[in-house]
Amino acid sequence: MSMTTALSSTEAITRLLEQFRAGKPAALARAVSIVENHRSGFDQLLAVLHPLVGRARRIGITGPPGAGKSTLTTQLVKRYRALGLRVGIVAVDPTSPFTGGALLGDRIRMEEVALDPGVFIRSMATRGSLGGLAMSTREVCDVLDAFGMDIILLETVGVGQSELDVARAADTTLVVLVPESGDSIQTLKAGVMEIADVFAVNKADRPGADRLRNDIELMLGLRTGAHTHVPAHHGVDLRNIPDRDAMRDAMNPARAARVAGLMEAPDAWTPPVLRTIAAQQQGMEEVVDALDRHFHYLARSGELRIRRLARLRERVMEIVELQVRERLWRDAATLDWLEQQLESLESGVVAPFAVADALRGRSGMLLTGADHAPLHGG
Repeated sequence: MSMTTALSSTEAITRLLEQFRAGKPAALARAVSIVENHRSGFDQLLAVLHPLVGRARRIGITGPPGAGKSTLTTQLVKRYRALGLRVGIVAVDPTSPFTGGALLGDRIRMEEVALDPGVFIRSMATRGSLGGLAMSTREVCDVLDAFGMDIILLETVGVGQSELDVARAADTTLVVLVPESGDSIQTLKAGVMEIADVFAVNKADRPGADRLRNDIELMLGLRTGAHTHVPAHHGVDLRNIPDRDAMRDAMNPARAARVAGLMEAPDAWTPPVLRTIAAQQQGMEEVVDALDRHFHYLARSGELRIRRLARLRERVMEIVELQVRERLWRDAATLDWLEQQLESLESGVVAPFAVADALRGRSGMLLTGADHAPLHGG
């Protein structure tokens, strides 16, 4: 980058920050675009905004396609706006492996709140990221946080063991499931059970909803060991169970333990499994209440600081990994040297690990040299 270009970039960022601090929505949109696309000056912008980050609650919302995540998100936004809170939404859509494009239709799906001046919606593409979140998602959340958003909702792609980044990007993770498409099998995946702080069985008027809730409760009981605190089902006096719901509680160790208050230790959180029909606005108050209770639990237990420190640690590690990759694989001399090793690798004279060690050894100045131009991600 030339000196003239650098000065021009710095001046542009300075002007943008003045408008950003004045609370102008256009400045927020521009700042988000600069950070999302790693345009020139994005790192300078994030550095200036960093002291303002950490005030917003970040709620991740994930689940399989068709679970009604956007509808549920819209209902959450309406309730938070009714409380006078400003809401930022980062909705991540998958990138096509064939065309490289993404639908990014969340603003259309959330048309009820899209024009609210207290709501900012940003759709992003995963761009090949395997974790369900675009690489710059957390950086965009930082921008929204610094702008003064009270709540940041991250609606993500898919659910499963390869979409766990949301749990690392959010304070609270809401997993939305529906009573079809094999979701009972999904609940058996340890990753899904571990990332969820709150479960919502959406479209709960459909057949199989109660069974799915029961499966989730049972798996939670097995995970927490709650089944060791309650009698086996053959030890329950069924004559004293007044109704069908109580019968189901008695037959499910996890739910029975919850009802008995045995799973709610002061230093622990057991994810509630809620019934919602977001399209009909049913069960949403319970979801908001559960999200609030979880945030208070995080703050009270110290877990909130632990999670946020982990997020900062991972962010530094991500930056280092990105810088190493870019400095190595954009250096023509390094690529030429690697090409020269291929014949020896092919013949078995050397192993890939030995070449990697040698490459690191010869690249020290490239990676640490003070005269290397700062990276802006292209």
